[in-house]
Amino acid sequence: MQKIVTLLTLLVCQQLSAQLPEDALRSAWTTPSGTARQQAIGGAMGSLGGEISAAYVNPAGLGLFRTNEFVLSPGFRFLSDKSNYLGTGTSGKTADNFNLGTSGLVINYMGRNGGSNVFSIAVNRMANFNSNVHYSGLNTYSSFSEQYAEEFRNSGYGPDEALGQPDVSYGTRMALYTYLVDTATINGNLQVIAQPQKSGRLLQDNNLKSSGGITEIAFSLATNIHDKWFIGGSLGIPIINYTRTQTYHESDASGNTNNDFDSFTYQETYTSKGLGLNGKIGLIFKPAASFRLGLAIHTPSIYGITDKIHASMIARTENYTSHQQISISSDSLDQMAGISPPANEASYNLYTPWKFILSGSYLFGGGIEDVKKQKGFITGDLEYTTTGSSRFQPENSDDGGGQDSYYDSLNAAVKYSYKGTLGMRLGGELKLNTFMARAGLAYYTNPYKDKALKADRLFVSGGVGYRNGGWFADLTYVMGFSRDVNFPYRLGDKANTAATLKETGGTVLLTVGVKF
Repeated sequence: MQKIVTLLTLLVCQQLSAQLPEDALRSAWTTPSGTARQQAIGGAMGSLGGEISAAYVNPAGLGLFRTNEFVLSPGFRFLSDKSNYLGTGTSGKTADNFNLGTSGLVINYMGRNGGSNVFSIAVNRMANFNSNVHYSGLNTYSSFSEQYAEEFRNSGYGPDEALGQPDVSYGTRMALYTYLVDTATINGNLQVIAQPQKSGRLLQDNNLKSSGGITEIAFSLATNIHDKWFIGGSLGIPIINYTRTQTYHESDASGNTNNDFDSFTYQETYTSKGLGLNGKIGLIFKPAASFRLGLAIHTPSIYGITDKIHASMIARTENYTSHQQISISSDSLDQMAGISPPANEASYNLYTPWKFILSGSYLFGGGIEDVKKQKGFITGDLEYTTTGSSRFQPENSDDGGGQDSYYDSLNAAVKYSYKGTLGMRLGGELKLNTFMARAGLAYYTNPYKDKALKADRLFVSGGVGYRNGGWFADLTYVMGFSRDVNFPYRLGDKANTAATLKETGGTVLLTVGVKF
């Protein structure tokens, strides 16, 4: 992990808030929603088909439609987070929110090949960023403020000069303004110091509240060739909307009231919004009436993203200055420095990973043409995501400001941090005339190369369905268990400490639809 951080701190920060490897992972390690039926069988839809949610897994599955269909899938998601930081366990607040599963329209029409062709337009929540993480602990090793001291030390500016530089991050400029970071002559040498380092015992508290998600509109076409081969493709337009509100507090736990540090609080509101484009192609082969085999490829999503940040800091440095407390905001810094327009916005491009999906299905009673007499099925997907291939790109080519070299280092850190991941999904359905019972399981492996970082996701699901007279309704409950890590800050000259996170949550999803 040390090498990752060094790659990022070799350069003076070129952005309002430097993108980190986590920003790539947020859009890469996703577990999308779907219809209630698809989610009930673990999300496995690579070879089964006959579902509008196939547009987001393997669009060839749309070729199995024989009627038109309109579908709506509202849902509700709730979760709670538990964390452990430096041996201290903490529970975060519950985060609840509305969730939209795959909804849309499927149109079936006859083609020249003697089979049916299908067009679909659908919308789906591909990722849900809602969470509320809180952790705290006693740190005797490092301080949040040291990241600002490092950036200032590497910038080459003096304290007063750095305050007016838009290529220095807001956090560092605010730390200088409040004297949380300063210079001092020690043993005849001018050095950069972070005041909290004088304490040696720091109580750290970090609260992160996130909201938003990725919603994708998909336009899909599929064809059925002699009821043996099914071929499909979709064009996706993902819309990303992410907001993170952070409140970080650090206080002196040494008991010394004359060491130039009492406490500081950093608050930040960060938003990331963008629009993208991607493609999905797929094939399903039916060698026999009861068997289906599927293959699908998802291209990277290419996003144009704009980030904005608003931040503030309050520092209490005891007798170090004539003021017991100094506060400043990012907007005030820009106004005082005459920076116009404000340096609180940055635009760049993001490329997400490739995905490859292999799938197989077995239908009980699949040789019976009348689907009402079929008894059920079992189906499974194996998905590989090239997580480490995510990359950032400046909106404009290098104009001498060093953006290209900054993003080269960032992309190297992403590649060094992450590895390819597997997603394994398994599910089945039992048909009881007009009623169905379903169950499923899904597991997503650790995206981190560092074996010390533990992360994975497990989902267990079950549901029921009813079909009669051209309309249908499905109800599903999905229970999720996730592990991940969060770094409160990153330093280039010290090992970094992460909080371990455990998230438990559930989603209730209802799908109603009509065939016509």
